[in-house]
Amino acid sequence: MYIDTHAHLNYEDKYGDIPSLLSSLRAAGVDAVVNAGWNYASSLLAANMAKEEPMLYFAAGVHPSNLADLAQGDYGRIAGLLSSPKGVAVEEIGLDYHYGGADKEAQKRAFCEQLELADALSLPVVIHSRDAAEDTLRILKDNRAKLARGGVMHCFSGSPETAKEYLKLGLYISFAGPVTFKNARRADEAAKAVPADRLLAETDSPYLAPEPFRGTLNTPENVALVYAKLAALRGEETQALAERIEKNARTLFYKMNDEKRENGHGKV
Repeated sequence: MYIDTHAHLNYEDKYGDIPSLLSSLRAAGVDAVVNAGWNYASSLLAANMAKEEPMLYFAAGVHPSNLADLAQGDYGRIAGLLSSPKGVAVEEIGLDYHYGGADKEAQKRAFCEQLELADALSLPVVIHSRDAAEDTLRILKDNRAKLARGGVMHCFSGSPETAKEYLKLGLYISFAGPVTFKNARRADEAAKAVPADRLLAETDSPYLAPEPFRGTLNTPENVALVYAKLAALRGEETQALAERIEKNARTLFYKMNDEKRENGHGKV
């Protein structure tokens, strides 16, 4: 019933028995999870987990806050990982100016390099933007030609006006636990305004657990709460919204459909 389009189950020190966790997810109605890397090592782990678990897909890339991990040849190694039928996106890329001392120029270079990588691989991008909306939007506009396979603004918490600017670039908008928070007025308004065919949902596990579990270890099981809040905000039935988001996810992450066909599950 549910797809969690962005989680980090590759945090080995936060999740214990992954098969048991995935069994709980299936029982809760979670059909698929996109497991996101933040550097080469975490991307490799996500790729290996996807080999073992049918419900897991993965994305690979270097997060703007992890550029110190970037070694020569990592982009080539990431490209190699993404040759897998279960490698669905270049992520998690973008800009993060939240913490003092951020090397903004290095982040911008890495963002542009990974947009080029995604374009070369014909894959969508998943974009992180924190306290960097102006530069994020400018870089995306400057690199619009590299967004042929689309992308998503993950864990969106901005205004409807900002969401509209990303929508003009053909991007999807994804909401996570913060949309359930009591002070999430901007995100609530944006969630109402995003067209049905551009909407996604995620948990960003292990971070940002939704209400009423805020402050605890997040898991993809909680994505049901994000779906429920989005449905309530939009005046829709949760089941119908879940079906729409699944269609959106499989449109953006098109290799999910290829992988299902290769494994004999028929046409999606």
